[in-house]
Amino acid sequence: MDIQRAKEEIKRAVQAYLATDDIGRPLIPPVRQRPILLMGPPGVGKTQIMEQIAQECDIALVAYTITHHTRQSAVGLPFIRERNYGGKTRSVTEYTMSEIIASVYAAMERTGKRNGILFIDEINCVSETLAPTMLQFLQCKTFGNQAVPEGWVIVAAGNPPEYNKSVREFDLVTLDRVRRIDIEPKLSVWQDYARAHRLHPAVTAYLELRPQHFYKIENDVDGVQFVTARGWEDLSAYLQAADKLNLPVDEGVIGQYLRHPEVARDFAAYWALYRKYHEDYGVEDILQGKPYDTVVARAMDASFDERISLASLLLAGLNVRFSAAQVTGAVTDACYQQLRSFKRTLTQQTDADPAALFADQFAHYRECLEADKTAGVLLPEEAAARTRTLALLEEWSKHLTAQSGELDPDEAFDTVRGAFNSQVRRREEAVSAASDALESAFDFMEQAFPDGQEMVVFVNELALGPDSAPFLAENECERFEQYSSKLLLHGGEDELLAELQRDDIRAGEHSAEF
Repeated sequence: MDIQRAKEEIKRAVQAYLATDDIGRPLIPPVRQRPILLMGPPGVGKTQIMEQIAQECDIALVAYTITHHTRQSAVGLPFIRERNYGGKTRSVTEYTMSEIIASVYAAMERTGKRNGILFIDEINCVSETLAPTMLQFLQCKTFGNQAVPEGWVIVAAGNPPEYNKSVREFDLVTLDRVRRIDIEPKLSVWQDYARAHRLHPAVTAYLELRPQHFYKIENDVDGVQFVTARGWEDLSAYLQAADKLNLPVDEGVIGQYLRHPEVARDFAAYWALYRKYHEDYGVEDILQGKPYDTVVARAMDASFDERISLASLLLAGLNVRFSAAQVTGAVTDACYQQLRSFKRTLTQQTDADPAALFADQFAHYRECLEADKTAGVLLPEEAAARTRTLALLEEWSKHLTAQSGELDPDEAFDTVRGAFNSQVRRREEAVSAASDALESAFDFMEQAFPDGQEMVVFVNELALGPDSAPFLAENECERFEQYSSKLLLHGGEDELLAELQRDDIRAGEHSAEF
């Protein structure tokens, strides 16, 4: 099955294992709660779905790559204890707590969550001395003589033998005690993940054009050559940093992530053209509504690959603006809640120093943010918005403190409200900038590709993007609604997407350009 289906299966298993009846007994007795064993090729996303499941189920996660550990760290260190048996004192061997089990308890203390997932990766690649411990772990849910705490679900992962020479086969007794899920890479599922996690548009556009290069593992006289989903995601992160820092990216750098010479060479050529298209077409000029008659003519005569790349570049520029508007909006909403809280506090404590009250409020906000970060309960976007909010609150607090003793409660509130109104104007400016750019992008798309599949791609990505979809839900765009209705909602979607797939096949004619 694909990784998304596997995620759903594991999530349902977690929900079933943690469910109890009306008197607190597990619906599935612990002895029947089989550990889940994920088997699939490397870099397909097994660890990522564990993180997603833990967040969505609001439980903790402890993840270990077991090949990094020895028997001592997994089981614990031996020590001698004196015990009395039948009236005689005997020296017996006991063990300190397993490092892995200790990490589970530490996670419970850090997050305040009693339930969680213990994820053990590369479980079938352990050393000979650790192999019996791993079999015991899967069969008995223990490390040595210490059990995994109640309320923790065990998930293990491994690679099939064709991908790893160090693999050890599990015996029938072990396999009969686990739920085995076999995973295969699937581009369409990964594309949804890539969109949701805002991977570099050059990567997603390239794989739209070259789906056969998404996942490859081959052996020849030069050894193993491979490209994995992990490689594309890590390369995307580097490309995003390189864009911001203006760092050069060539085939040598790309080949460090895409360990398949043919794919690395092809993507390097595409990357060079992708950057060139950005400059040649003046994407920022298009989004700012500047004249572009010459580039419209070029776009109309361009190859399919070039047109799709141009649509991707326009979407990338829009998403920067959509994201800025969404972040500014989230910060503004958070600041509004703090403004209301400050008003209530001033009303309740009329004799207190307003600056001191706001300083206490700021300190409390900071403490809550740090606690949530430590507990790992914040999504990246939420953490970023709250961190920016904290910076504004600190600025406002310093401004009030500088006037401590000079402002009465009403004057203090007006001071903070004035700063908040400036933030409101920043949000309005960000929304306006994004809306104007979207209209300019539609102007260009209508002139360059009035009836092409490029408009299908453009509108579809707007509808599904993690930055564009929330923006469009809150800010009306008449042409987006028109095209959504025309292209996606009235029965034409299947036919248009089928035509797009046919164009993908024909796009191979342009391979020589890379």
